[in-house]
Amino acid sequence: MESSPILISPSKGSVQNDIFSGITVALALVPEAVAFAFVAGVSPLVGLYGAFIMSLITSLFGGRPGMISGATGAMAVVMVSLVSEGNLMGPVGGNAGLQYLFFTLLAVGILQILAGVFKLGKFIRLVPRPVMMGFVNGLALVIFLSQLNMFKAGGEWIQGSSLWLMLGLVALTLFLLFVIPKIHKKAPGALIAIIIVSLLVFFVGLDTATVLSFIQHNGGEGIKGTLPYFAFPQVPLNIETLTFILPYALILTAIGLIESLMTLNLIDELTKTRGHGNRECMAQGAANFLNGIFGGMGGCAMIGQSIINITTGGRGRLSGVVASLTLLFFILFASPYIEAVPISALVGVMFFVVIKTFAWSTFNIINKVPKWDIAVILIVTVLTVVFDLAIAVIAGVVISALIFSWENALRIRARKSVDEHGIAHYEIYGPLFFASTTLFLSKFNPEEDPLEVIIDFKESRIMDLSAIEAINKIAETYGQLGKNIHLRHLSKDCTRLIKKAEKICDVNVLEDPDYFVSVDGYRTYQKSK
Repeated sequence: MESSPILISPSKGSVQNDIFSGITVALALVPEAVAFAFVAGVSPLVGLYGAFIMSLITSLFGGRPGMISGATGAMAVVMVSLVSEGNLMGPVGGNAGLQYLFFTLLAVGILQILAGVFKLGKFIRLVPRPVMMGFVNGLALVIFLSQLNMFKAGGEWIQGSSLWLMLGLVALTLFLLFVIPKIHKKAPGALIAIIIVSLLVFFVGLDTATVLSFIQHNGGEGIKGTLPYFAFPQVPLNIETLTFILPYALILTAIGLIESLMTLNLIDELTKTRGHGNRECMAQGAANFLNGIFGGMGGCAMIGQSIINITTGGRGRLSGVVASLTLLFFILFASPYIEAVPISALVGVMFFVVIKTFAWSTFNIINKVPKWDIAVILIVTVLTVVFDLAIAVIAGVVISALIFSWENALRIRARKSVDEHGIAHYEIYGPLFFASTTLFLSKFNPEEDPLEVIIDFKESRIMDLSAIEAINKIAETYGQLGKNIHLRHLSKDCTRLIKKAEKICDVNVLEDPDYFVSVDGYRTYQKSK
């Protein structure tokens, strides 16, 4: 398989690139944060505050420079149920659901920080390559589908000249994104494209959807606001509250960490660098905790905005810091200008992200890799689109593990021989574990074997309790027939495993550090017993 879905220059970046890419990312964050806030059932400003805090804290202290965090759809779809149920637990019109959301984010922050402290980030290594490819393909489709909502007004699809105008502006944006880098490689293509399309709409007077009209059509008023301020969530501190928020906190913690660590892995591959998963866990936790006490909706790593950042040259922590501070600047001082940006320009940028994110190499490897790998890619892709990222990744890992177990279970083999002294030797090949024990037991013929049998594990390993039980079962079968078996060439860890289980596994282990036991030595050993 190809190492990554897209090719990114391994350049270390520069201050100039970080600044321009950060501004571009800030522009792309606005409609995403607003849209996900509407999904979660909270104010657009809550989404924007969440994006600001997430991006700032993770950029400063996270384990992956260049990766962008903010409000995400994967977490928003869980929050909508939390907010709606929370509203029912408080007074009518009291907005209790929002307070329960903030309190839940405190728990999410603590859990994510603990995940980093206990170094749980390393478990992302268990994610196989097919799952990773399914993840990026599914997320590319999710980003694409989310942008289709921008083609609606008041819940209805736009039609006629409005639709054609918006499609034309999206196409123009995409054209500029492909052409500008060819004219000047270091030019901030996305930012220039957004500015050109915005100026065209303004000076020509084109009647098309803008950031402000999008917000108003969804029931909002605008993005102008004040600085986020400290306010501890106003919820009853009792067992009922903890019982209510804990399941949501666990789900949001899992989704946030899985999406963040998967995105970290992807950015690692694209930039040929290495991030720190455990540090990222703690930074994500700190950011979500601060969201809970400063009125943001929380979030996690955003693959779309992260791809925008690195494709426009952002490599360092400065890019994320610039993005967050620029977003705050938009909220405080520049809301009229940002609200005038055409939605079509931002949609064009996100479509460009879809093109860059999707693992097109998937089509090239269909006939070159095992069919099970292709099946895993498709399953993870579909589950990501239909359900959410956490379910898709967990299912992909489980399916991959089952496939691995099945394939390795079939690799257990045994070669039998009888020496001149009438001793039967079974040479075992392949791992002995829970899935291969049945096939392992079928390799022996206790009724026809001689009185002494040696099982040679030089080319095998005993992996788990099921393997020990299989050996014990063989010993009991031979014992009932008055015959003895002896284990030979066990590795040190296998020997320790057998000795620890000696109460349930009464089998002779031949110590053979030089991997050689002579027949005479074996006879002497037997007489000494």
